[in-house]
Amino acid sequence: MSKIEVCFSPALYPYFENREAIVVVTDVLRASSAICTAFMNGVERIIPVRTLEEAKEWKAKGYKVAAERDGIVKDFADFGNSPFNFTPERVKFQNIVYSTTNGTQAVQLASSGYKVLIGAFLNLTALCDYAVESSRDVLVLCAGWKNKFNLEDTLFAGAMTDRLLKTGKFDTVCDSAIASSDLWRIAESDVIGYVDKAAQRHRLQKNGLDDVIEYCLTHDLTRIIPVLENDYLIKLEGFE
Repeated sequence: MSKIEVCFSPALYPYFENREAIVVVTDVLRASSAICTAFMNGVERIIPVRTLEEAKEWKAKGYKVAAERDGIVKDFADFGNSPFNFTPERVKFQNIVYSTTNGTQAVQLASSGYKVLIGAFLNLTALCDYAVESSRDVLVLCAGWKNKFNLEDTLFAGAMTDRLLKTGKFDTVCDSAIASSDLWRIAESDVIGYVDKAAQRHRLQKNGLDDVIEYCLTHDLTRIIPVLENDYLIKLEGFE
């Protein structure tokens, strides 16, 4: 029996670190949703970087860069991290450097795991299917907001936890997994309405960036699973 755990914040990751587990990094609003969308639209690779300085260095080498802080596109970047920015015209066959407030930091932190996958509602079923096939422990790492808990990532973690437990192939003694699953059951009938409470939803609204909410909460638009290989993200082969 494999186990499912949920880490609510990157700050807690050292307490959950499991080098034999599949780590699913989620940043629903908006980085993980944008990454999945980029691969749906034909991006070749995404290179996640922690700092804006690194992003500028890649930009100087001629790479396209998506970079934001607090939701705002940086002035040197080609675009920000709305999924709607990652159109085929911009990303198909491209290598894109990506730096965000929370999501890309979490991706690099998770690199100690057996395999690092990018999770969003957009590819939820594919992730669950892969987890079942892998027969490994799963840790969902919520990118959160500047090391704080957030609702939207926890809802995704709860949805994944709920599905995996129902397969009968996973169990958990992790209170955060149980809590996230309980939260998901509360929100499941009206996820968009529930996410109206989320702080990130209001941050996006304040900056006129909340047009992505419904899209980011849509289930199963793709079977693509982005996976971290060395220092960049590619599509997980053989699983579409």
